[in-house]
Amino acid sequence: MSKETGRGGTPHRSGGSAYVASIASAVPAFSADQGYAAALIKEHFKDRLTPRSMGLIRAIFSHPGIQTRHFAVDDPADIFSETPDQRVARFTDKSVDLAAEAVLRALEKVGLSVHEVNGVVANTCTGYICPGISTYLAQRLGLAPTTRVYDMVGSGCGGAIPNLQVAESMLKSCGGVVVSVAVEICSAAFQMGNDLSLILSNALFGDGAAAAVLWEKPVGFEVVASAGRYVPEQREAIRFVHKDGQLHNQISTDLPELVRSAAALVVDDLLTMSSLTVSDIDHWALHTGGEKIIDAVRDGIGIPEERLWATRKVLSAYGNMSSPTVWFVLDEILQGGIRPGEWCVMVAYGAGLSAHAYLLRKT
Repeated sequence: MSKETGRGGTPHRSGGSAYVASIASAVPAFSADQGYAAALIKEHFKDRLTPRSMGLIRAIFSHPGIQTRHFAVDDPADIFSETPDQRVARFTDKSVDLAAEAVLRALEKVGLSVHEVNGVVANTCTGYICPGISTYLAQRLGLAPTTRVYDMVGSGCGGAIPNLQVAESMLKSCGGVVVSVAVEICSAAFQMGNDLSLILSNALFGDGAAAAVLWEKPVGFEVVASAGRYVPEQREAIRFVHKDGQLHNQISTDLPELVRSAAALVVDDLLTMSSLTVSDIDHWALHTGGEKIIDAVRDGIGIPEERLWATRKVLSAYGNMSSPTVWFVLDEILQGGIRPGEWCVMVAYGAGLSAHAYLLRKT
């Protein structure tokens, strides 16, 4: 197996009826533009950063692709001084806060109450707690103790789509209402140094959550098919590594080309299974990734640039929030207007190396 082919799981065409009824998102109240974030980092780490790193910060943070990001902190300086224990506590509190906010908004959009939810799937990669976020979330929302709740960890930026696959399967086996929720507190994995991976990460990632409500009524987006590919021999290209017991993001400069290949293959799997072509797809919800990643995936799949307006808009306003970001993009598309019968493809990629895609159709 080569990095060009990867390992593809069997693409899955949905049977029965599953629909994404609603989508909602939540971000922390505190936001910062890129100039403020760069100045804060340079001031705090001026004694540790080399002149080269200072120059990279100036160049990378000034790129126009990202304007603002949101962070789950009361005071941004706290990120630089918190202990590992304080970081885990902040991750726990803020992830549950944001996830609950997103879930309640998504339920409200379709007139549902928490008492009608009989399943929750939650995913994250920016912190680890046991029991998982799902149980905290169930308690916060007041879900019945018999509600089925599941946690998925370690899927990275692409995690929302495997989450949706599990939620879809749960809905088809149990019926009712299932909530798929992705939440990341990327600032809880903050590290800084002269490593290019860290400089890039600190210019790119923000915090946020998104939730999608699944049900069997033919309202919303019909869930038509999904596909995924893993390229484990390229794992080192994008992953978290542990150093001194803490997470450090690792990103290869080869990542755009690697993601381009994996994303193109997984989309080809998805469309071939459904007898569709790229030109048949009216809307594309790509994980933001970063400007170079978006460009590479666009070119690898052959997506017209004008169909990436929602991805570009979310990148500008929020940066890369890891797994929930693709839901932000799909929600942006929905708000922009989508006609019944139009096709939409969600594509997300990240740690693994992995790429995932879902085919949806507006009811």
